[in-house]
Amino acid sequence: MFVTLGRLAYRFRWLVVAIWGLVFLVSIPILPRVTGALQMGGFTSPETESYQAERVLQRELGFAPSSMVVIFRSETPRASDAAFQAQMTATLAGINDLPYVTGIVTPALDPNLVSDDGDTAYVVVSIALPDEDAQAIVPEFEAALAPAADLEVLVGGGPAFNADLEHVTQSDLQRAELIAFPFAGLVLLIVFGSVVAAAVPLVVGAAGVAVILSLLYVAASNTDVSIFALNLATMLGLGLAIDYSLFITSRFREELRQTPDDIGRAVERTVATAGRAVFFSGLTVLIGLSGLVFFSFMFLRSVGIAGVIVVLGSTLASLTLLPAVLGILGPRIDRWRVPMPAFGRVGDGFWLRLSRWVMAHPVLVLVPTLTLLLLLGSPFRHANISSPDVTILPESLPSRQGFEVLAAEFGRGELSPLLLVFQSPTSVFRPQHLGQIHDLTQRLDEDPRIDRVVSIVPAIPGVSREQSIALAGVQQGLSVLGVNDDFQRIANANTTVVFAYPRLLPNDDRSKALLAEIRATALTGDLSLLVTGGTAGIVDVVEVMYRDFPIAIALVMAATYFVLLILFRSLLLPLKAIVMNSLSILASYGALVWIFQEGNLSGLLGFSALGFVEASLPVILFCVLFGLSMDYEVFLLSRVREEWERTGDNTEAVAMGLQRSGRIITSAALLVVVVTASFVTAEVVLIKAVGLGIAIAVFLDATVVRALLVPATMRLLGDWNWWLPEPLRRILPAHALDDAGHRHESEGIRGTPSINASDRYPRA
Repeated sequence: MFVTLGRLAYRFRWLVVAIWGLVFLVSIPILPRVTGALQMGGFTSPETESYQAERVLQRELGFAPSSMVVIFRSETPRASDAAFQAQMTATLAGINDLPYVTGIVTPALDPNLVSDDGDTAYVVVSIALPDEDAQAIVPEFEAALAPAADLEVLVGGGPAFNADLEHVTQSDLQRAELIAFPFAGLVLLIVFGSVVAAAVPLVVGAAGVAVILSLLYVAASNTDVSIFALNLATMLGLGLAIDYSLFITSRFREELRQTPDDIGRAVERTVATAGRAVFFSGLTVLIGLSGLVFFSFMFLRSVGIAGVIVVLGSTLASLTLLPAVLGILGPRIDRWRVPMPAFGRVGDGFWLRLSRWVMAHPVLVLVPTLTLLLLLGSPFRHANISSPDVTILPESLPSRQGFEVLAAEFGRGELSPLLLVFQSPTSVFRPQHLGQIHDLTQRLDEDPRIDRVVSIVPAIPGVSREQSIALAGVQQGLSVLGVNDDFQRIANANTTVVFAYPRLLPNDDRSKALLAEIRATALTGDLSLLVTGGTAGIVDVVEVMYRDFPIAIALVMAATYFVLLILFRSLLLPLKAIVMNSLSILASYGALVWIFQEGNLSGLLGFSALGFVEASLPVILFCVLFGLSMDYEVFLLSRVREEWERTGDNTEAVAMGLQRSGRIITSAALLVVVVTASFVTAEVVLIKAVGLGIAIAVFLDATVVRALLVPATMRLLGDWNWWLPEPLRRILPAHALDDAGHRHESEGIRGTPSINASDRYPRA
């Protein structure tokens, strides 16, 4: 299969390049439109209690899907002064005419919207659009606010947060690309020592990323795709495309040295060997990323969709465009050579000496390296898994500033109250039901974690339980007559909502404990309770996400094992590869906790400690890294397998396999580290964490794991590395998707007789 693919790529090389050039030109006008097709949010699921409670509030009490917050600050005049109120009214006058504004709650309706010191007030503007759609109207909304002479005006709320997040995400992406390309070019120049050879992976990578982003636009035009998928697509697309190009270009130069007068044969051999490894590497990455599709959250599903597009685009470019370009260049691939140090090149034997030293002392290497990886992963035992909030944004953005003002003046839970939604098919105003609502309201009012409570049966000092219940009945009667409009905002005959404003951030463990206590409240009669709000949304997202996570892990591991079983015809090597990958992923998890949760290196990396690990990070990193790390396992073991089939000597095969692939794997890993580490400059902490997590895991994987741990374990396993029970040996293809004739032909040309290594496998 791959020999044929290489032969066709060489024979029709100019046509292949022309087709890719045309596709690239078609992609150019699409690229600026990609961001506009992507969506914010995606962290909600219809399966959660908080989601269901929000739908009840919208259906029964007319709550708006989203809201904007306009904050006013002034030391002079004060919020109680007529001048302050007049300027606030004038500022808000323009938004009354906006078609999506359905209501405005001002301090005149709710005195709690004025701070205790009187220098800050805010209003809540109801928007008849979901948060994800409402972000598009933020510029128009802000433009409708008239300037105030003496007041500082800030706009906050979910839509403003999403708009700021989209803006800063785009700038993060542009900054990372400006950093990644020059450094990747420098690394390639050092690796190849030739300007032309270094430029080829960059050109193929750029073409691949352009096509990937165009396909992402097509996907986003037909289904919801998260804005974060754009960063992952660029980060991973550039990394994989350059990685695969590096492996194939290196192998082509090696093959060209064997047959300098037959470029076509060199291309064929390159695609048959390195191209085959790229295909299976891409397949393992595809399997890892497809695990995200199983989640019910749009955010994770769309990242999985983007990942699948990335792998397909990168692999296709590497197996078609790159061989065609190499066929055109031929020996000119080494033009414009640049003097570079030869350390680690195939000829100097560094990797050969290292692998033989490792295999001479396998236990001495295995114990400390395994201990190191487990030690690096140990902080993950104390991980506080939570969902993101406005604190992931830099403090320079208006929505973050608005949040900080409200947190300082009103409490950190002012914008994230707990909403207790009570329902009864008969009536929530039955005395039995009102009594239960009163009791829970009083309990919350006395709880030190709660700042204030708004309820139809408030706990008022000096007012008995029976009097509160009776007063609620009177108010309900007035609202029916149309006298008490405020009461209608929080209750009707069958539904009412209680607002509990915490003193703590939604991510705080004490807020989560309070939520658990509220949800555990036993109710009698036909009264039911659903809880939503900031903390409830966070807890529900984590619960559903990590309910699905083990299923995704099992499916990814099983599919990867099956693919590697076919590729390596070994029962133990795929299992060892999965364990090795898990160790490097565990180490990156520990780094996330140590850096982002605990705040170590926060000054150096430019962020404030979160106090938690964002819930989707371990999920995304597992699915990305499991496939990405398997890349290097496939490339290393593919070369080891070649040597094993040639010699039948496990120790020699590992040594020569590492010698022939060690430098290229390290260089490829360095490229991925450079590309992903460039996203550490991002202002959004979530993107910063993804980039750093991938960089750390890949660095450990290519150094500690592939250079030390893999050779040590393969030495200890010996010929058992290649054990395949007799029934499986008959079922599995002798050479996965390869041409056996070409394999033997290649070995014959190299002057080394082929050995039937299958006869040396330990028998079951």
